[in-house]
This record gives sequence, C-alpha cells and structure tokens, in this order.
Amino acid sequence: MSIRVRFAPSPTGHIHVGNARTALFNYLFAKNMGGKFILRIEDTDLERSTVESENLIYEDLKWLGLDWDEGPIKGGEFGPYRQTERFDIYKKYVDKLLEEGKAYKCFCSKEELEVMKEKALKEGKPPRYNGKCRNLTEEQIQQLENKGLKPSIRFKVEQEEVEVNDIIRGNITFKTDAFGDFIIVRPDGTPVYNFVVVIDDALMKISHVIRGDDHLSNTPKQVLIYNALGFEIPNFAHIPMILGPDHSKLSKRHGDTSVNQFREKGYLPEALFNYLALLSWSHPEEKEILSKEELIKSFTLDRVSKSAAVFDFEKLKWMNGIYIRNKDLVELTKLCIPYLINSGLVSNDYIQENFEKLVKMVESIRDNLEVLSEVSDYLKVYFCMNTDFDDSAKEILGYDTTKSVLVSFKNFVENIDELNEDNYKIAIKEVQKEVKVKGKKLFMAIRVGVSGTTKGPELDKLVVNLGKEEVIKRINQVLNLMGE
Repeated sequence: MSIRVRFAPSPTGHIHVGNARTALFNYLFAKNMGGKFILRIEDTDLERSTVESENLIYEDLKWLGLDWDEGPIKGGEFGPYRQTERFDIYKKYVDKLLEEGKAYKCFCSKEELEVMKEKALKEGKPPRYNGKCRNLTEEQIQQLENKGLKPSIRFKVEQEEVEVNDIIRGNITFKTDAFGDFIIVRPDGTPVYNFVVVIDDALMKISHVIRGDDHLSNTPKQVLIYNALGFEIPNFAHIPMILGPDHSKLSKRHGDTSVNQFREKGYLPEALFNYLALLSWSHPEEKEILSKEELIKSFTLDRVSKSAAVFDFEKLKWMNGIYIRNKDLVELTKLCIPYLINSGLVSNDYIQENFEKLVKMVESIRDNLEVLSEVSDYLKVYFCMNTDFDDSAKEILGYDTTKSVLVSFKNFVENIDELNEDNYKIAIKEVQKEVKVKGKKLFMAIRVGVSGTTKGPELDKLVVNLGKEEVIKRINQVLNLMGE
C-alpha cells in the first residue's frame, strides 16, 4: 500500500496546538512509513476563511518543521488542494448520488426542521430529520423550485448500523437512527464537510485518516458516502484530545494554545515538536528528549494511547530549557536578539558593534533560560546597575565583612591591565587571603557589589563580561551607598 496521509486545516487563524499535534502525528507516520504528507486547505466556510489565515498556517507548519510533500504552493498530481477550487468536482458526485437515488432534494425550512427537532426531543427520540421530502416526485420538486425555493441535498441513509474499524479504538458500531438522512449540500449550494472530505480523501488516494477523536462521530456518515460512491474506505485512526491542567478541553483560558503564541514567547520549534509528539504517544524506551529523526524512526500508531493527554505547560518549559542549553551559542544569541530589541535593552547598532560580547553575555545566563522571552530580564544586569536593593541584597550588604571584600576586590581590579577569567580567579584568592572570608560572605558580597542583586549570571562570567571599568564604577557606587 502507498502510504498517503493528510492534514486539512480550516484557514481561520493560527494553528491550535491540538491541530498541530494532529499534523505532527500524520507527518511522523508518513515519514516513518516512507509515505507522503499532504496539506489540504478546507476553506468551504467562506465567512471565516481568509487568505491571510491560510498564510499563517503555512508559516506555523514551516516553523514547526512540518514540511508537506503535496499541497498549496508545492502542488501535486491530485490538486487543487483548496476545497473552494474543487466545487465542480463535488457537484459531479452530488449529481451522481441524485441520479442513483442515493440522495434527494429537501425543501424543509429552518423553522420546520426546528419543529421536527423539538417534537423528537419531547418524544425522547434522537433529533433527526423525519424524511418529509424523501419521496417527493419530480413534479412536486419542480413546483417547489418554480416557487423559488432553494433545496438542500440530503444523503439517503438506508442502513441501520455502520461499523467503523479504528486503528486506535478498534471496531465501533454506530446506529444510524442517531442522525438519519443528513445534509450534504446546503441550500446556498455549498457542500458540507462530511461530503467534501470523503471526495477529497478518496480522489487524493489518502490511505490513513489520522485525526482528532472529535471527528469520530462524523465517521459513520463518511463511511456511508464512501460505500455509496464505490470508493475504497481508508484506515481510520482517531487520536485522543488534549486537555488542560484542570482536565477540561484545552482552551484559551488555560493560557497559550496556538503555535504562534508559543513561538512569540520564545519556545524553540524543536522543543514544541518533541513535546507534542509525547502527547498520547510514548517512545518504546520511554525516552523523552528526542530529535525529529529519532521520532520519525520510532513513531507507530500502535503506541498511541486511547486516553486524553494533559498539556503540561511546566514540562514543556522544562523541555524547552534543555533545547536552549543544547543550542549552538551563536545561533541562540541570534534568536534572542528580537526580544532584546523589543524590550529596548539594545539597539541594532549595539548588536552590530558588540555581537561577540553579546554572545558571551548569553552564554553566562543560558542555563537560567527556559524561554527566549526571559533573556532581557536576565541580561538587564549588564546594562544597568540595580540600586533598589531587596531584602536578600540588604542582608549581604549588612555583613561586617562586605565592605572589606568589595574594597579589596576593587583594589585588585584597579591594578591589573585586563579583567579576564584567570585574573578573576587570582583576585578571588587574594581577597580570600586578605579579608579571610570564603563562601557566601565572599562571593555574594562581590555579586551584590557588581550587580545590586543576589541572583543573576554566573559570577565569574558576569564580572569578566562587565569589564574592568564597569566593575570599578559599580563597586564605587555600592560603597558610596553603604557609606550613606
């Protein structure tokens, strides 16, 4: 079998992480099996679909590393890949179903349908269509159309049950009396999702339909259409939904939910790729940090759980921190630059003139970073001295040895040509010997003396990156404040 899977988003905005996980599972399955990953744009919702949103989808997928083999932009032999460009194809199959008596025109108004629904509910029955227009004659249809009435097209459901074989959930039997004859074309001529998705998947030779389990209830209707048109039914795999930390469906109230929001916060695409792959899927050896290549090699649908996955924001942040620490330092610095500029901490001119110095600064705080957007807060210490001492800094300044440590350290720095790592180590030893202190009273005194705070970059890197003149200036400032 030729493995072909598809991701078919609606262009209404940035991709939600739930849809991104669906795209990712399709991508991993296709690549693992040597198959094709197809992108199809489902834009039949004309009111909500926009070209701008379509471009956002491309942007999100490319950033995440999900490159499609066929689809818009790239093309392919089974196009077009936008549903609005396939209406002629859909009409052909609608006409076929009408001609064969497998579908019919329905002239019932919204008001009539609402009355039917309420009546069924009162009687304790499923709120389905009662078949009023099922047996209209050609003459009756013509009379109604002559009055200017626009019909919807309904699929005629003849079976009592539909069996769906799902790779993840096994065999499931659906009773058709739960939905009855269903609409496949609206009165305005727009075909509905359950109809067009079958036509598209069949003609694009999709072998496996891997999608969220919120589509499971649509599947029996689609199977009926496959059978009615004589199409081969694909393999279905319905993956569980993603829940928020409170175990309700993941939504905006839980925080960031779109790929773009994670990107803007400073999550690396490799980290989000890795994390999403672990939502309802596990590695055979229970590994958690996995490259794209490792995920492709290991991914199989039989390791996808039936249980919903809980989106753990803290775990994603932890994982992102690991990817940050393993990132090439120069590349990491370049990724940090937009955040530094947006915060007003540096300018483009500063970066051009001090890029190597900036790399060293980023190196000194890399282990503290969990997301790139934190970089400005961590690097602020290099650009301005904090003199609004908090309680922990005041405690250090209150030690009876702090002033002696700062004076001794400053005197040593003033008498060297350059403040580098070697000279810093020598200075520490000299101060230790002269003032006879060590540990917290030594190192924290110097940290507060050069930064005004008890937290920040690794002390040796902080001092060296600040440079001789800045260190002297800052210590003098703190000594003056202590004197006051």
